[in-house]
Amino acid sequence: MSQAIRTGRADALSHRPESRMGRQIDPPDRDDLLLQNNKLRLALVDQDAARRHYARLFEQAPVGYLTLADSGAILQANRTAAALFGRAVGELAGQLLEHFIHEDDRALFRRHFAEPPGAATPRHCELRMEKADRTVFWAQLCCTGKAPGDDEALCLVTLGDITASKQAEQALQEQKDFFHLIAENLSDFIAVLDLEGRRLYNSPSYLQLFGTDRDVHDSDSFAEIHPDDRDYVHQVFRETVHTGQGQCIEYRFMTAEGEIRDMESRGSVIKDEHGRVVRVVVVSQDITERKRLQEQVRQMAFHDPLTGLPNRRLFDDRFNQALATTSRSNDFGALIFIDLDDFKRLNDSHGHNAGDHLLVEVASRLKRCVRETDTVARFGGDEFVVMLGMLDTARRSSLTQARAIAEKLRQVLAEPYRLSIAHSAGGVTRIDYSCTASIGVALFNQRDTSQPRVLKRADSAMYQAKSSGGNQIRFCRGRG
Repeated sequence: MSQAIRTGRADALSHRPESRMGRQIDPPDRDDLLLQNNKLRLALVDQDAARRHYARLFEQAPVGYLTLADSGAILQANRTAAALFGRAVGELAGQLLEHFIHEDDRALFRRHFAEPPGAATPRHCELRMEKADRTVFWAQLCCTGKAPGDDEALCLVTLGDITASKQAEQALQEQKDFFHLIAENLSDFIAVLDLEGRRLYNSPSYLQLFGTDRDVHDSDSFAEIHPDDRDYVHQVFRETVHTGQGQCIEYRFMTAEGEIRDMESRGSVIKDEHGRVVRVVVVSQDITERKRLQEQVRQMAFHDPLTGLPNRRLFDDRFNQALATTSRSNDFGALIFIDLDDFKRLNDSHGHNAGDHLLVEVASRLKRCVRETDTVARFGGDEFVVMLGMLDTARRSSLTQARAIAEKLRQVLAEPYRLSIAHSAGGVTRIDYSCTASIGVALFNQRDTSQPRVLKRADSAMYQAKSSGGNQIRFCRGRG
């Protein structure tokens, strides 16, 4: 029996497989086979789990996934892609992706993907797509070429619905267009400045200030401001940047032609998401004409329209200021009341137009005889008042100065007048006329607190001069 076993073993050994080198190979051990089978089974289990895991990721991804064949037909689609198209997953397989693209954007799609994308160079585009119910939505497509060894799929496509961002983008663009429409058609001047005051944007209306051939982008916005106003405007700008609160200011602006324009500007700020000021917006108006009209109204309110001299209202204000000045300095002032002697005769013989010309010439002569700090006013008709301020602290010296000026006025007004009267129908009439004046003078100082009383004293003195035959000067004696 042992011989048989030995014989059998010998036979068995004689049938061992031989290797390529002619050597015999021992058969694998059973335990090794079991171990290898177990490892293979576990690997298959892990592979299946990974496949299920990635399948879940594919199906539940928040973006749409598609795989396309060389023909452009959909091979696979996840649930998100199907939901975007308003279809069941199974309905997409075999359909051309191009059929889901809005007809106006299909040419764009064809141009963009005329050549297959590479695996390392994905291609992106934004276009409109359609759901099953023909609802249009904006989508962003990203196509990646097939990996080496993948013979079936042409590329992997990811797509997401960007309709909301497109709508926001469109709304923002509409706001920009609306802003530009307003900015470019307003007569106001709109500027956007950086924190150093350099220009980032200027509305087209600035062309009338800078000229048509000048590019002011990135230029200093303070350069054209009048030198006397520049520091003030710069200070207000720094305060606006620092506080975030805009201010409304007026200043003078120098145009390209060297003309000075009055401007009114109101600033506001643009802040970032952290509340920091990043830009300053300035809206300006040319108020030169408005200032001129305001001055004209002020002139009409406080000046005689015929002679341009201060009227009674402005004179009263200046006289009150003079009284306040004398109370501080103890200087005397003088009030000179003037009434023309032969004015009525000129009006009666040559008309009121001639009388107006005479009054204008009288006003001019009076202004030439006094200092700039003195006031010459017309009270109406042929009555004028001259106020002399800050003569002297001594009454006698002040009286001497007032007498000298009054005499100068009397002599100048007594000189002959040569009036040229232009007629509306053409032609000029020249009139030689002599006209004297009666003059009354009253001194005043800090003891005088009533303007009407001082004026009454000068008026009384003037009537004394007129009662004495005119062309004379009389001084008021005492107070009252």
